[in-house]
Amino acid sequence: MSHVITSVTVEIEAPAAFVWDVLVDYPRYSEWNPYTIAVETSLELDDRIDLTLNNPDGSAGTFVNREFIRIVDPPHHLRYDTGDEMEGIFAVRDQWINELGPDRCSYYTTDTLSGEHAGLVMELNGEWVRAGFDSVAHALKARAEALIAGAVT
Repeated sequence: MSHVITSVTVEIEAPAAFVWDVLVDYPRYSEWNPYTIAVETSLELDDRIDLTLNNPDGSAGTFVNREFIRIVDPPHHLRYDTGDEMEGIFAVRDQWINELGPDRCSYYTTDTLSGEHAGLVMELNGEWVRAGFDSVAHALKARAEALIAGAVT
C-alpha cells in the first residue's frame, strides 16, 4: 500500500525557468528554505542528493536524508527517491513546476511512501512532512517573487 503526501499548490509570479533555477540553487537553501536547510548533490541522474533537515520532533539538531536523483526535467519536474537506503520504506519525491503563462507558474511537491513501514512513517511523521512541504512551497514563492522583483540578491 502506498501513502502520498501532497503540499499545497502555490502560484508564483515568475517564469517557470526562473523558479526552477531558484529550486535547484542548493547552496542558497539556508537563505530561504525552512524545511530542507542544506543540500549536497551534483544533480546528475542516479547520483546522491543529501538533504539536511531539522529533527522532526523539534529538538535541537539536524539529520541527513540520503536519496538519489531519478528525473531532472527543467523547468518542470525533479524526482529523487530513497533507493535502498531505508529498510522497509521506499519514498519517491516529485517536485512539479507548471507553466501558467510566460511570467507565471505553479509549484507543488509530493512524496509517495511504500514498503512495510510506510504506514508507521506516515503515522509518526506524515503531518511533519506535509507541513514542511507546505512551508517550502510558500517559501519558494516568496523567494522567487522577491528575486524577480529585485528585492533580494
